[in-house]
Amino acid sequence: LGRPGVDCYCHHETTAAVLQLQFLINEGALVTACADDTLHLWNLRQRRPAILHSLKFNRERITFCHLPFQSKWLYVGTERGNTHIVNIESFVLSGYVIMWNKAIELCTKTHPGPVVHLSDSPKDEGKLLIGFESGTVVQWDLRMKKVDFRIYYDERSFPLSDGHPLGELAPEGKQFMCSHSDGSLTLWNQRNTARPFQITFPHGKIQKDGRKESCKPILKVEYKTSRNSSEPFVIFSGGLSYDKAGRRPTLTIMHGKAITVLEMDHPIVEFMVLCETPYNNEVQEPYAVVVLLEKDFIVVDLTQSNFPIFENPYPMDIHESPVTCTAYFADCPPDIIPILYSIGAKHKKTGFSQKEWPITGGTWNVGSQTYPEIIITGHADGSIKFWDASAITLQMLYKLKTSKVFEKPKPGEVRGGDLVEEDPYAVQMVSWCPQSRIFCVVGISAHIILYRFSKYEANTPIVSLEVRLQCDTEEVLSPSETENQPCFPEPGSHSPVQASPGSGASEGVKDSIPCLKVKERPVRVPPGYQAELVVQLLWVDGEPPGQITSLDINSAYGLLAFGNSNGLAVVDYLQKTLLLCLSTLDLYGAADPYQRLTRSPRKNRQSTSDFCMRGLSSFYSDSKKRIRTSYQSLTELSDNQQSVDMERSKSPTSVHYPPSSLHSEGRMPRGDPAAAPRASPCSPVFHLLDNVKGPGRKLSLPTDLKTDL
Repeated sequence: LGRPGVDCYCHHETTAAVLQLQFLINEGALVTACADDTLHLWNLRQRRPAILHSLKFNRERITFCHLPFQSKWLYVGTERGNTHIVNIESFVLSGYVIMWNKAIELCTKTHPGPVVHLSDSPKDEGKLLIGFESGTVVQWDLRMKKVDFRIYYDERSFPLSDGHPLGELAPEGKQFMCSHSDGSLTLWNQRNTARPFQITFPHGKIQKDGRKESCKPILKVEYKTSRNSSEPFVIFSGGLSYDKAGRRPTLTIMHGKAITVLEMDHPIVEFMVLCETPYNNEVQEPYAVVVLLEKDFIVVDLTQSNFPIFENPYPMDIHESPVTCTAYFADCPPDIIPILYSIGAKHKKTGFSQKEWPITGGTWNVGSQTYPEIIITGHADGSIKFWDASAITLQMLYKLKTSKVFEKPKPGEVRGGDLVEEDPYAVQMVSWCPQSRIFCVVGISAHIILYRFSKYEANTPIVSLEVRLQCDTEEVLSPSETENQPCFPEPGSHSPVQASPGSGASEGVKDSIPCLKVKERPVRVPPGYQAELVVQLLWVDGEPPGQITSLDINSAYGLLAFGNSNGLAVVDYLQKTLLLCLSTLDLYGAADPYQRLTRSPRKNRQSTSDFCMRGLSSFYSDSKKRIRTSYQSLTELSDNQQSVDMERSKSPTSVHYPPSSLHSEGRMPRGDPAAAPRASPCSPVFHLLDNVKGPGRKLSLPTDLKTDL
């Protein structure tokens, strides 16, 4: 990983776990040690990284590797306690082996254990410090092929950290620090190796009997000097006491007398201190700590006293909240990715370090053959994330929280099933038009939110539209019962309608109420996607609304269509009105579920037939032949109103709506007012035309249809 957007991907042919990584600094190469006891040398300079050399250990297991800066020798420790030296240029064994029985005293009767640490001396590259699991530490002279000193400690040792001259304590000496399995840190002076001159238990408290409480092992420690302070940085993982169960993994930073404990959400795999210089014989000046967790990757800022973390630009865990839906878009407008990135960069989280991301290697170049690709993910907490998928890894561009549209529900206030109550804002479906930047989100609480993109901050109210999309299953008849009956029951029995204002539940039965409550006050929204309209399905007779299963938007006509198992609805999101609402029974009659012949009702007014023809042509523009037949039937006018009503009841296209619901905005039905209760104009065509006809809106018949008619 380099600067944000720069990444390189390597994959071993085997499935063996990667145990350790070693960069060949400034040489564009990488050494990997795998669990199958194989070393690999990767070339990172070419466009596609590839393995140049591999070295297999057949008789010994690899436990630790160390490659000094600007050295051609790679030191490899094994499970048997031996240390091998590999020539990094030819990538073969040099033949120089530090045997375990030569590293320890001849009188020692026990095996020292596997090699757990290797490091070169900061002052003399010909000195190698070897740490064994049993607690034995040996400094080996590579030139003289002998031991300089040996240290024995009762507790098991873990990776050590070489020290540097400390003027106040030993002006001419060297120190090194070692961590142990009892949670202690020991500081040793190379002049006197009989006993450590400092033993500390950073998290061990003194009990009443005067004994130290037992602590967890300190798995790794780093000891770094600072130019601005005489006190070094001591950073380690683990070491907490056993007194509390279920404590989270921690990283401890000791600077002087100050001890800071950082709790992690996941177990720590490895950490590394970033310093100003790669030379061990200089003052390192640490500025950050990189921590690799099992499911995350964080960087801690050491230059500030409260040690904040940097905001991670890499998507290490796309399931920060579980992903519930995804959508992929290719060949997006070229300006959409920079716009989303610039807007998303302004939404900075609080509590993070104010400094720039410290990993800055490489340059970010979008290839000439790359076309803009965007992936949108919806999550269980109601959040939406836009990702740039043009490169190898995903780069998050913009994050949107749909939960901000609704009032925060109180416990037990969410009206829905168990699934809705657990995650009431979970995203089920998204629909996006990259050209117009209109964005729709479908939630699990049977709601739709329509967003419009804006570069400016706004403070506007959110319009809410409630739709009653439910039918009574008791009214559904079997095919045998409907052979000699009309396709639909009486008006108002099962047709879905738009909720009238002021409707609500009565006598404890939930009816005509949504699952969530939209904020009524104006909402201040930052630049980006801003909520413009919320469509919610309502409860009907104590039954929750069915979840929305389909959605589509047409930004050219300003229409939004959605449906579920109960029916279909079309919304004009420009005028924020419901245009059409049909139940499934109305769409597919029980008598002819697979085939429907369109028959228009006969009218005794020419103007009414004109309206009917326009409405039918807008819905069945692709059925020109059927429309001609329907138009011919319209010319046969009848003066008998009773026959007209009977014919209308038989027409498959006549869908009855209660007048109160169809004309909730105060409109009267067209035609004779006295005929309104008989629902003469109450077909979906007339309801659609009533809502479409408005200021600046015109519904015209296609040219080819006019010619045919």
